[in-house]
Amino acid sequence: MAPTVLHLRAETKPLEHRSALTPSVTKKLIEAGYVVNVERDQERIFEDSEFEAVGANLVEWGSWRNVPKEHIIVGLKELPEEDFPLIHTHVQFAHCFKGQDNWATVLGRYSSGGGTLLDLEFLEKDGRRVAAFGYWAGFAGAALAIQNWAWQATEKGDFPSVNTYPNETALVADVKKAYAKGQEKTGRTPQVIVIGALGRCGRGAVDMCIKAGIPADKVLKWDMAETAPGGPFKEIPESDIFINCIYLSTKIPPFVTVDSIKNTTDRKLSVICDVSADSTNPLTPVPVYKITTTFEKPTTMVEGVDPPVSVISIDHLPSLLPREASDTFSQDLLPYLLTLNDWKNDPVWAGADKLYKEKAATLPQ
Repeated sequence: MAPTVLHLRAETKPLEHRSALTPSVTKKLIEAGYVVNVERDQERIFEDSEFEAVGANLVEWGSWRNVPKEHIIVGLKELPEEDFPLIHTHVQFAHCFKGQDNWATVLGRYSSGGGTLLDLEFLEKDGRRVAAFGYWAGFAGAALAIQNWAWQATEKGDFPSVNTYPNETALVADVKKAYAKGQEKTGRTPQVIVIGALGRCGRGAVDMCIKAGIPADKVLKWDMAETAPGGPFKEIPESDIFINCIYLSTKIPPFVTVDSIKNTTDRKLSVICDVSADSTNPLTPVPVYKITTTFEKPTTMVEGVDPPVSVISIDHLPSLLPREASDTFSQDLLPYLLTLNDWKNDPVWAGADKLYKEKAATLPQ
């Protein structure tokens, strides 16, 4: 029986430096009998030579389109918006299962080509995701939120573009410096409210706040118990920074609205970071903005609010720390990557396939 071939495609999203497979995980897959083809990619945080050194075959950028149908295509972010049908099994985040804009067009490419989408967002075991970027998403989101708060205090104009960091130490140093500058200028310590604080994402956000120098008693850590009564919550506009870290699959009352911001007499809120970044999701509990932001333009504004409130809604925040994020995610995913040679008989992958077929069945005819 021929070995299973995994094809690691290059990412095409701007400033996406993460990788679904790392060299160390690739080495373990090859040792287990897989063939791993890796597209050359100058943007990936890992050098091509690191993959070649562990036995991977380097192939040309974008070559996944023309490989045999039985090859499994592995990536992270959504594919470029193209028209041709997809014939392969794809392992990636596709952002099309929750009613997002253009969901039918995205999903229809797999259905029309006879391919399969195994969405990484929905790989679950015992009701819990087997691998997620949540911790580093929260960590990076809090970092940018604190930097944005400090920018508002010390500079003029929109928060500028941001670049990825080589490691956590470098990011924390920059955030601490910005926070200290903002605190000196304002003469006060900001209050932060983190909703979803008990999850991976929320823990990352809280850890970043503490590492930046914000006292623990100035970080409100909310989770399901605190939000059970239903929003909007006055504590959000009364805080300086709001970081939303929840993963939502059902409709709930919004945590904050434009009216709740406007109608707060002692409003301090000036920065929102919606780590979920589901700007087009009809279920969003943060319905105060309309677009997904980017590293090049990190913020958008809540319309009709003065003084202004800026929103960070970058949908690949872990790319701010691509090495740490990739290492954590790929290691968590490894036990399931090792079953891809018989994925239809693995409950985790089979569950993702079942969900794909259910969603594909809802496509307009």
